Amino acid sequence: MARGDLTSRQLVAGYLARIERYDGFLGAIRCLLPDALEQAEASDARRQDDGPCSALEGVPVVVKDNIDVKGSPTTAGALGLSVSVPTRDAHLVQRLREAGAVILAKANLSELANFLTDNMPSGYSSIGGQVLNPYDLALTPSGSSSGSAVAVAMGMAAGAVGTETDGSIISPAVNQSLVGMKPTLGLVSRDGIVPIAPSQDTAGPMALTVADARILLAAMAGPDPNDPASSGAEEVAARLWSAVPDPASLGRARFVVADLRTGDGNQPTERRTVSGEVVRALEGAGASIRHVQMTLQDQTDELFVLHYEFAPAMDRYLAGMGDTPVRTLAQLAEWNRSHADKALKYGQTHVDQALQIDHPAARERYEETRRRDQGAAINALEDALGDADALVFRGDEGATWAARAGWPSICIPIGYSSRSRRPLGLTLVGRAWSDSLLLSLAAGVESACGHRASPVEINPAVFTSRGL
Repeated sequence: MARGDLTSRQLVAGYLARIERYDGFLGAIRCLLPDALEQAEASDARRQDDGPCSALEGVPVVVKDNIDVKGSPTTAGALGLSVSVPTRDAHLVQRLREAGAVILAKANLSELANFLTDNMPSGYSSIGGQVLNPYDLALTPSGSSSGSAVAVAMGMAAGAVGTETDGSIISPAVNQSLVGMKPTLGLVSRDGIVPIAPSQDTAGPMALTVADARILLAAMAGPDPNDPASSGAEEVAARLWSAVPDPASLGRARFVVADLRTGDGNQPTERRTVSGEVVRALEGAGASIRHVQMTLQDQTDELFVLHYEFAPAMDRYLAGMGDTPVRTLAQLAEWNRSHADKALKYGQTHVDQALQIDHPAARERYEETRRRDQGAAINALEDALGDADALVFRGDEGATWAARAGWPSICIPIGYSSRSRRPLGLTLVGRAWSDSLLLSLAAGVESACGHRASPVEINPAVFTSRGL
C-alpha cells in the first residue's frame, strides 16, 4: 500500500470475497458493515493527500458483535438485542477509525459472551447459529470470541478485536492458531462494550503475528473519560506505538515455566506442563528458564462475582443504548422467555441467577469474595513469578489467573499435535502494565518456536470436499 501497488479498496474487496467464499459454512461473520468500501476509498484519498494516519491506515478489521459500531446493531448474539442500535462508536472503535482502520464486519460470538447459560457450545448464539473451527469441525472454536478468531484464521480480515472476562480471547486464539492478547485491565476502554463483569472485562487484539497484535492494541489503547479504569493507560499506550517488539530480547528474558497440577479428592492428579522441546528452544535462544509447580484450583467463587456484577452492568449499558425495546437484563430475560423456541435452546441459567441476586443484601459477600478472588490470583502469580519477566503456560492454561488479577496475557501458536493436528500454543502472563514488555517477549518466543499453518493446510479434506 505504501508503494501504491495495492489500495485499501482492493484489499477490502479481497477480504469480502474471502468472506463470501468461506463463511457460509464457518459462521464467523454476523454482519458486514455496508460502508466498508466507502471507508476504504476515504482511506485511499487520505493516504494520497496527507499520508497514512498509522500503520493501520486502510487495513480491514473485524469487531466482535458485543462492541458498539455506530448504526449497526450490537446483538452480543442475542435475538432480543437484534434491533439494539448504538448511536455512537465504542471508544476502541473510535480509536481504530482515528488510526485509519476500516471496520469491515462484526463477528459472531458465544451468546452474551458465553454468559447466557450452562452447557452451551462455544461459538453458539441464537442470532448467529454455530461458529465452526476450520482446523477441525469437531473441535470447539472456543469462546466467546469464536467468530473473531475464525475470521482471522481464515484470512477474512487482517485482524480482529475480541473481548475477555476469563479466557475468551486467549482460548479461541489458541484453538485457532493465532496470537491473542488480553491486555492489562484498563489499557483499553470498556466503554461501548456489552458487559459481564467490569472488574474483569476487557477487549484485545487477535492476529496472525505478534507484530500485527501490537499494532492493533496500540491503536485501541489509551485513556477514556468514560472509563475510570483507563486513567493510567496513557504512558503504556504511547509505549506500544514507539517500542516495536524485538525478538532479540529473548536473549535477556527470564521465564518461569508453570508445571500445573490439577485434581481434587475425587479426581486423580494430572500433570500438565510446557513441552521439553519448547523449553529447549527458548533456552537455545538465550532465555533463562526455571520451573515452578502451581496448583490449578478454585479457592474462591469467581462465578458469584460475575453474577453479582452482571445485571447492574447490563442495565447501565442498555440504558445508554439508542432506540431499543430492551432496556434491562430483566427485560431481555423476559423477551427470551416469550420467544423461547428461538432464543433459549440451552436456557438462560446465568441470566436467571444474576437476576435473583439481592444486591444490597449480598454486597458485603461480593466485596469480600472479589477481594479474596483477585488477591488469590495476584498472590499465586507473584509467588510463581518472583524476579522473572513472565510466566509460561501450556495452551490457554493460566488465562484464568491473569483475568482475575487484571494482568496481561498473550498466546502464541507453536505447532500442531502429531496425532490429531490440533493447534497447539502457549501463553505468557506478565505483571500489570507490562504489556509492551510482554509483546517483546512474545515476539522472541514466536521467533524461537512459533509455528502457524493455515486451516486449509492442516485440514484440507473439509475444504476440498466443498470445492474450496
